This record gives sequence, C-alpha cells and structure tokens, in this order.
Amino acid sequence: MSIVILGGNECMERRYKDLCSEYKCSAKVFTKPSGNLKSKIGNPDLMVLFTGTMSHKMVHAAVTDGRSETVIERSHSSSLSALRGILDKYAS
Repeated sequence: MSIVILGGNECMERRYKDLCSEYKCSAKVFTKPSGNLKSKIGNPDLMVLFTGTMSHKMVHAAVTDGRSETVIERSHSSSLSALRGILDKYAS
C-alpha cells in the first residue's frame, strides 16, 4: 500500500516512514509546501493529512486534485499514535 503524508513535524519524518514500513507500506512525507506538489504526490492508496500542522494551501492542493480512488484521512494531531490508528484502520 502506498501512503502520502502531508503536514506533520519535520523532526518526525523518519519516524512516520518507519511506522509505515512496519505496516508494510511505502510512504512519502511532505511536511512543508514544495514546488509542484501535485505531481510529487502521485497516485497513492491512502493520503493522510495532518491538518494541525499544514497550511490551507497544502490542504487545498491535495484535496482538489480529483483522485477518486485515493482514500483521504484527516487528523488534527500529527502524533505517531494518530498515524498508528489510521494505519490500523486502513493497512491491517
């Protein structure tokens, strides 16, 4: 399963990826807005939006792209336990 994580804390990027690999998922993490984000996201199976730590512009770019088969999960908290709960729901 491929996962894209938008938002979160920069210092937690490695931990997000490690947790996803425990669930046998490949992950891309974007904590800051970067140029041409839409093309970098690709077509993941699951998109996690940590809305408490990301800009409205990033949320808008991710949600309005028109990916009908991508599941979008929003979480205000950007903690590992929040991500673990999301992965339990979708990747187990």
